[in-house]
Amino acid sequence: MTLFRGLVAFPITPMNADGHVDTAALSRLVRRLVEAGVDSIGVLGSTGSYPYLSRAERRRAIEAAVAEAGGRVPVMAGIGALRTDEAVLCAQDAKAAGAGAGLLAPVSYTPLTEGEVFTHFETVAGATDLPICIYNNPGTTHFTFGDALIGRLSRLPNVGGVKNPAPETAAAAAISALRVLTPTGFSVGYSTDWNATEVLIAGGDAWYSVLAGLFPGVCKEIHSAVAQGDHAKARQRNEHLSSLWQLFRNFSSLRVIYAAANLIGICDAVPPLPIQPLAEPARRQVAETLDRLGLAT
Repeated sequence: MTLFRGLVAFPITPMNADGHVDTAALSRLVRRLVEAGVDSIGVLGSTGSYPYLSRAERRRAIEAAVAEAGGRVPVMAGIGALRTDEAVLCAQDAKAAGAGAGLLAPVSYTPLTEGEVFTHFETVAGATDLPICIYNNPGTTHFTFGDALIGRLSRLPNVGGVKNPAPETAAAAAISALRVLTPTGFSVGYSTDWNATEVLIAGGDAWYSVLAGLFPGVCKEIHSAVAQGDHAKARQRNEHLSSLWQLFRNFSSLRVIYAAANLIGICDAVPPLPIQPLAEPARRQVAETLDRLGLAT
């Protein structure tokens, strides 16, 4: 299985207003990703709304995704929780449900210190043999992992990679700095779709993609072009998506992907309250953009 490498697709978790996961719709999303040949699938990421789901619903989502993937594509599951003991239970649940790895973010109400985050990861990693990816998402957790902390965490048992926001510039320098501090084989991967092409060209190990969770084909084109050394093609395909990237920036990738999933008819889902669906003018922008890019079907 490929873990923390290549194109990792993050679908939404369709659910009703009560937070009950629509496992049939989730299975359709996962099937779409398996058929497209992504390297792995990340359920219950931020796009998968993991903080809004109960432990039982999270497990239902993982079980549905793993069953649909059928061993053909590995599944990574978000295991972040407000309390360390809850994160431990989520990690153990993910392992029991068949996930191949866990994605761990330091979810918190009170801002955490580096020492607290280290202890959190040390405790979770010590309580399971599930491979863990560090989830560095300061936009949602309000905690930023410095390179030195990532280096310390990379030497814990079972911690095998990091999912960083892709930098706007100097991608090669950012990757090189982490390579020095982490063991051989530790995966340095990136999110933030509109910057991902450059970090892949610079040598990033994984692209953790929101867009690939619904439209894996266009993302595979970029990833494959980089792998084949055709950087011009990769950049051209990335530029082709610039109008969609702008919608992600304007309205958030979460809201845009929910709207897109409904527009193409794969599900009928709304984000969990208090997050609101896109208003009609923005929804029309999404529809027009998908049509222009040939993604409307």
